[in-house]
Amino acid sequence: MVNKQDLVQIAPYLYECSPNVSPIMRVPARVYADDALLDMAMEDRAIEQLVNTASLPGIVGYALAMPDVHQGYGFPIGGVAATLMPDGVISPGGVGYDINCGVRLLVTNIEAEALRPYMDRLMNALFENVPTGVGKGGELRLNKAELGDLLERGAAWAVERGYGTAEDLLHTEDQGCMKDAKASAVSARAMERGRDQVGTLGSGNHFLEVDEIAEIYDEKVAEAFGLRKGMVCVWIHCGSRGLGHQVCTDAVRVMQQALAKYKISLPDRELACAPMSSPEGRTYYEAMCAAANYAWANRQVITQQVRQSFEQALKGKFSDLSLRMVYDVCHNIAKIEKHTLNGKQVTLCVHRKGATRAFGPGRPEVPEDYRPFGQPVLIPGDMGTGSYVLVGTEKAMQETFGSTCHGAGRTQSRTQARKGIRGEELRAQLEGQHITVRAASMSGLAEEAPEAYKRLEDVVRIVDRTGISRKVARTRPMGVMKG
Repeated sequence: MVNKQDLVQIAPYLYECSPNVSPIMRVPARVYADDALLDMAMEDRAIEQLVNTASLPGIVGYALAMPDVHQGYGFPIGGVAATLMPDGVISPGGVGYDINCGVRLLVTNIEAEALRPYMDRLMNALFENVPTGVGKGGELRLNKAELGDLLERGAAWAVERGYGTAEDLLHTEDQGCMKDAKASAVSARAMERGRDQVGTLGSGNHFLEVDEIAEIYDEKVAEAFGLRKGMVCVWIHCGSRGLGHQVCTDAVRVMQQALAKYKISLPDRELACAPMSSPEGRTYYEAMCAAANYAWANRQVITQQVRQSFEQALKGKFSDLSLRMVYDVCHNIAKIEKHTLNGKQVTLCVHRKGATRAFGPGRPEVPEDYRPFGQPVLIPGDMGTGSYVLVGTEKAMQETFGSTCHGAGRTQSRTQARKGIRGEELRAQLEGQHITVRAASMSGLAEEAPEAYKRLEDVVRIVDRTGISRKVARTRPMGVMKG
């Protein structure tokens, strides 16, 4: 059990738990928070899970928690951990069940005030064209060969079939494809679950939003990203659907059985892991890459559905209906990356679970047109308040393995949220704020009530003030679509 007094403040908004606190820890555990957010993190098992994460074989530096941290499976959500290649471990619990759950941002040349009279028409088109809800399938029905090709090629598979443009790929993390993906590493059950879910939003906290760019904090970077105050943008938040969930389920079972084989002792079996150099570790990594590619293809197909919806609903109303990709980021992933550690460049497996890559200026992984400024960081908020665009920094490269927060972070379970408000009541509240709502179910809408989340402004303030990412712009919702 970890107590708040075990955490020592070592810098503004940064707390550390020393390995002296627990004999299982191989490295310190660090939390980015203010006093209030730290209290919230102590209310569930998030910090205990972070300390457990610090026990992983091969972990280096420190186990990290972002200010939106809360309890997850194995790792806390909002957790970052890096293990040294080739023999450090990879853990499915450090990625999560929704592999490459991520966010994509599109911008338009339409002014928000001009769009308001047509919001009902637009949201109807989006709700009709983007399949939404638990287990919901889409129009694409892929055979085994087609799905295998998609799993190994990612977003490019979709673009080649008319779902988007080459520019979309340039503005996608990893250009929408992790090259180590192997369809053969994905189980038949996972393949079956993913066969008809490409181009679907899903449920839970996934959403599609039409927003207004409300504030610009850094004019130079905003201009580079194509963000202008008062213009309309679109957020897409979803992941790898049932296929990614099954990949994680399969790997957890295999790795729990392999712990004794590799003489790995863990404080929590949910941290099940295997050395990256092992057959179990490699197979999971290849399957995880494939699921990440599935998520990128999924968001790419949805992007084209969004563009078609704008054309259907608004043709003749505006002269320019184009939607340009700003960026697409992962929130649940493990990446093989090069970082500087103790003055030496090393190859690491960086787990980001409910955390976003925030690479700074000059990194070759950042798109060329953004490279002088740093990587766009997309931080979605709740339905009532909106979202933020940040930019990665050199400070993040030095302190967090190039990572930052991913959202507001839950304070209530979905069951608690449903007890607190009815979906119909929440919908009326949102529409009273001039936010047009479309939802597959009222109970699903209630689960994502703004009251179930931390204040996004508090989370973003901390990552901005610590310098691990910087504010560029804020958006506020005009229309919300939930699963």
